[in-house]
Amino acid sequence: MRKFTGTELVIATHNDGKLREISALLEPFGVAVTSAGALGLEEPEETEDTFVGNARIKAHFAANASGLPALSDDSGIMVDALDGAPGVYTADWAETPNGRDFPAAMEKTWALLDEKNAPHPRKAQFCCTLCLAWPDGHDEVFEGRVDGSLTWPMRGDKGFGYDPIFIPDGHDITFGEMAPAKKHQMSHRADAFAKLVRGAFA
Repeated sequence: MRKFTGTELVIATHNDGKLREISALLEPFGVAVTSAGALGLEEPEETEDTFVGNARIKAHFAANASGLPALSDDSGIMVDALDGAPGVYTADWAETPNGRDFPAAMEKTWALLDEKNAPHPRKAQFCCTLCLAWPDGHDEVFEGRVDGSLTWPMRGDKGFGYDPIFIPDGHDITFGEMAPAKKHQMSHRADAFAKLVRGAFA
């Protein structure tokens, strides 16, 4: 496995929430991070139907465009009773003509579960794939997940995305209610990031 030995890293995202989480996780390593959005890079079309495939598209696009190693995150929520949906289309479910509306996406998700009379607890998993890519085309991939269940109505304003309806197993509050530091210890992104650190930074 190739080690990361540089001092600069591009986070291949235009999502401020993801950038904050990843920057916080990278802080102990003294790596200077910037985002694809801050560099004015376009968002490549995500044409794959897996988290790994889309993570690779984003990381390689940013590495090629910037000339620096790039770290991408493709993540989403998979709901058991919806056959794993929205999955890789998690962000798409939030798209509106005026931008992403995650409260509307969460309402859609819960309405579909009600339509199916899905039993409780309504199990779900947050999944995350990190891809670290270099300008020469090499990459390393790391996957993480956290299991839990969905609740309604939405609770908490500390997270982003689907956090206000996701309760991780073993807890009674949502990611939206949880202090960011605590969430960072157990999230799907933290799981994938721990594997990244062991593989590429250790």
